[in-house]
Amino acid sequence: MDDYRDREREEGGQSGERRYFSRPKICQFCADKNLKMDYKNLDLLKRFVTEEGKIRPRRQTGSCAKHQREISGTVKRARHIALLPYVSGGRED
Repeated sequence: MDDYRDREREEGGQSGERRYFSRPKICQFCADKNLKMDYKNLDLLKRFVTEEGKIRPRRQTGSCAKHQREISGTVKRARHIALLPYVSGGRED
């Protein structure tokens, strides 16, 4: 199988695999200074929470370490006063 891929590359054909090039992620809070993080802004916070209710990691959100800490604190504050759920609605079997 590897010989086939090597031959395809040498001939200039496509091997069927797509290469993934990650683009550099820029913290949206550093880029836009007017964007404020608030526990009442649920539309903004839902972007940083998965469907299961977990806080997304930095590698997914693209935020810097400082703002990721703010995100987690803000999400936890919104959970505490019941604006965001701790977990999803439950299983559907």
